[in-house]
Amino acid sequence: MGRSLKKGPYVDQKLLKKVLKLKAEGKEGPIKTWARDCTITPEMVGMSFLVHQGKDFVLVKVREEMVGHKLGEFAPTTKFFRHGGKKQEEIERRAAQKEAEKLKEKMGQ
Repeated sequence: MGRSLKKGPYVDQKLLKKVLKLKAEGKEGPIKTWARDCTITPEMVGMSFLVHQGKDFVLVKVREEMVGHKLGEFAPTTKFFRHGGKKQEEIERRAAQKEAEKLKEKMGQ
């Protein structure tokens, strides 16, 4: 469930202050932040942020389509390794064979 419309979007004031300061100075460096819950505003478009993901920081470059979303949405906190077992190995083997066939076709042309 989203935030109430009468409250408006949550924007971390310290982060907004840094954004406005960098825009006024005309600098382009990334802003390091732990505020994953901060809503992306139009002032942030074109800037880059280093968003904390629990262990280290992920570079997020803000585009116009991201306005209204949270910074944390673009910095995943978990890694997907793969499902285990024979079935996964078989899927990977087939994918490797298809790639090899595509390479042979390209080399043959």
